[in-house]
Amino acid sequence: QVQLVESGGGLVQPGGSLILSCAASGSIFTIHVMGWYRQAAGKPRESVAHISSSGSTTYADSVTGRFTISIDNAKNTVYLQMNSLKPEDTANYYCRIDTSLGTYWGQGSQVTVSS
Repeated sequence: QVQLVESGGGLVQPGGSLILSCAASGSIFTIHVMGWYRQAAGKPRESVAHISSSGSTTYADSVTGRFTISIDNAKNTVYLQMNSLKPEDTANYYCRIDTSLGTYWGQGSQVTVSS
């Protein structure tokens, strides 16, 4: 069994920054990709950023240049540094890992960008 524990969400003013973290534990074996998704109220879940085990990254156009995904392989933890946050970034953010045994999701972290 694999557990993902997220932390770091909260309320921030427009233009502010937050960092999300997601720590994986359990029978992880081989991690292929770690990523972040988000779901705003009334909208479908969308991909935000991904990082492969080799360090290759991809970003949604809406966050490119503002968000940075990184990974600490020793801690099996993935981070999402979010800068220049906008009200439209408000959503529940979920981490996801794709491993040799399957795909797992975190519990979600609410990020609210509002003045």
